[in-house]
Amino acid sequence: MTETHRVEPGLETEAETVAAPAMPRSRFAWLRDVFRMSGEKAQPRVGLIILGFSALFIAITGRLALLATLPNEQVGIRRASSNAISAARPDIVDRNGEILATDINVVSVFAEPRKILDKDEATELLTAVLPDLDAKELRDKLGTKKGFVWVKREITPRQQAEVYRLGIPGVGFLPEHKRFYPNGPAAAHVLGFANIDNIGIAGMEKYIDSQGLQDLNGAGLATEASDLKPVKLSIDLRIEHLLRDELVKGMERFRAIAAAGAILDVTTGEVLALVSLPDFDPNNPVDALEKDRINRMNVGVYEMGSTFKALTIAMALDSGKATINSTYSTAGGMMRFGRQVIKEYHGTGRTLTVPEVFVHSSNMGSIKMALAVGVEGHKAFLKKMMQLDRMQTELPESAAPIVPQRWGEINTATIAFGHGLAVAPIQALAAVAALVNGGYLMKPTFLKRSQEEAMKVATRVIKPETSEALRFIMRINGEKGSARKADIPGYFVGGKTGTAEKVINGRYAKNKNFTTFTAIVPSDKPRYLFLTIYDEPKGYAESGGYSTAAWNGGVTTGKLIERAAPLLGIVPRFDPPPSPFPLMAKLGAWGSR
Repeated sequence: MTETHRVEPGLETEAETVAAPAMPRSRFAWLRDVFRMSGEKAQPRVGLIILGFSALFIAITGRLALLATLPNEQVGIRRASSNAISAARPDIVDRNGEILATDINVVSVFAEPRKILDKDEATELLTAVLPDLDAKELRDKLGTKKGFVWVKREITPRQQAEVYRLGIPGVGFLPEHKRFYPNGPAAAHVLGFANIDNIGIAGMEKYIDSQGLQDLNGAGLATEASDLKPVKLSIDLRIEHLLRDELVKGMERFRAIAAAGAILDVTTGEVLALVSLPDFDPNNPVDALEKDRINRMNVGVYEMGSTFKALTIAMALDSGKATINSTYSTAGGMMRFGRQVIKEYHGTGRTLTVPEVFVHSSNMGSIKMALAVGVEGHKAFLKKMMQLDRMQTELPESAAPIVPQRWGEINTATIAFGHGLAVAPIQALAAVAALVNGGYLMKPTFLKRSQEEAMKVATRVIKPETSEALRFIMRINGEKGSARKADIPGYFVGGKTGTAEKVINGRYAKNKNFTTFTAIVPSDKPRYLFLTIYDEPKGYAESGGYSTAAWNGGVTTGKLIERAAPLLGIVPRFDPPPSPFPLMAKLGAWGSR
């Protein structure tokens, strides 16, 4: 029998509720209840939830804005770290891939002054571990309100461990890049150096920065040296070492106050080696600031002496004012220009052919050739040969020549034999290279390049036959003249000496010489040009007291050729090459074979 329940009117809903089976209540039932409620009851609670989320969003946004705009400690450290990493530099290598300059990783100490509670104690502790710090300067740094200051750059691992053990809050470490030169002073004047911020200050290091490295670093696109392509120089580290070695020995033997030298590939204009003494170690560049450490090849300007006679003869031959068989009287041994008297150094008192003018280094013969061309022609030729303007290479350091303000006949006379015009030795090197390489003038370069690349920027300045004539007379001088000291058997050497009296207080000093020596190897088809210079060399027993170029520059250059030629791939020939100067033989030049 079924039991029936009666429900009182008005109580149906309550009865139904009581009679309904119980449902399990979930964690989010309250939210479901909210939406079940009437609109009037639900709206305030939904608004409260929206307001809470909005407040949370505003708080997060405000914090991000604060981090982005305020220079707090973390931002300062981040910026400092970014600057250190961005200072990476590419490796510099020689023409054979040997490392000349590279980056190494070091650690530097920084401080966050606002986090250091006891500035005096921190100063005392840090200076005890790093005694080369200036205590007052460090205390002043720590007393600022900055978020970041350097304590000491580039510390050793031992110093890092000692600072770490101090446990000073607000003191930490950052990795940095430091430039390292594994070969010490080798090629110092070519490489230059970088400062503590790894920015190039001189030499090829500064050149690299000028090519956009700093812009690349500033954009954060070069954080490691491995990100950058190595810079390949024309320098041959092997030749650089032996050039420096011979110049150091020569400077001591001849008691010179300075010396310099370079070796140039005349077919490409590449500088294979360059040394200027005294030099410096780029790892300790403070020495580079001493006034006697200049790059004498690029920055020094000197009267080059009789090496300039090669230019004078080339000018006369190329202009048609002389031929290889022209003759010049040197009777009397002197020439007068107003009150000025110019004498022969070792006069012969007879008539000389063009090759004999060169071999006997005749001032009178050179003057007569230059005057035949004329003052304006002389100036134009020297300008064409880049002797009257500043020569700029990749090296930022260069010097303008000292040119007469008023150039008259007397100036042409003295410049014809190497006095009265002072140039950087690298300028003279470039000009002589053009005289012997077939007549092509090209600026010397410190970057590796091919002969094809070099010819694209070369300019013809003299005729091929003029170039052969210069090679011919330089070879005669190597065999019979003042360049005999450098005539190493098998290498068919040609050369020219140059001795100029130094100008002291506006006057030529009789007892202070500046000597130069140029040599080409081999003379019939030159590949390399050697230049050696000595500043104030002294005479010695074997020289009979003479301090002229043959007795110092010539001796050194001979040793250089003997040591460098095998490394440069020059095969010795102990029999003279057949017909080395065919045009000269055809013209019946003096001394031709």
